[in-house]
Amino acid sequence: MNRIYISNNQDKVPFTPALRGLVKQAIKATLDHENFPRAAEVSVTITDDAHIAELNMEYRDKEGTTDVLSFPLMDLELNGPDVCAIGDIVISLQRAAAQAEEYGHSLEREVGFLTVHSMLHLLGYDHENEEEDGGEMRRREKEIVDEKMALGVD
Repeated sequence: MNRIYISNNQDKVPFTPALRGLVKQAIKATLDHENFPRAAEVSVTITDDAHIAELNMEYRDKEGTTDVLSFPLMDLELNGPDVCAIGDIVISLQRAAAQAEEYGHSLEREVGFLTVHSMLHLLGYDHENEEEDGGEMRRREKEIVDEKMALGVD
């Protein structure tokens, strides 16, 4: 059984029970799509632009806010036989709301997409190498969000 821990440390955008459920659904859909062989442990922090900008500088040496950060932990050798801790996700709900408005879709669709995107990073995919992998990460994002979650990807 997967262990998904979600904390909300912002008050800029309401983090509803429906959004909490959507984050869990996105994590489970990604693990299912990728045929992850074990129960997974994932931590998700919902934050605001100011906090994610601090993390972006601290961990990536990049100024400014971003929508999502992924911190992979997965090492199958270091995890127990039952549950594999694969990493941490940090989502700026404030940035997600702004992007949803900018792109003309729902906050739910944006949060679902960002969660799937981050989960794929935790599982080892990297869109920085899209030319090398033929856009494999983007293809997988679309499959998961469109087919498994029925949210639609732009």
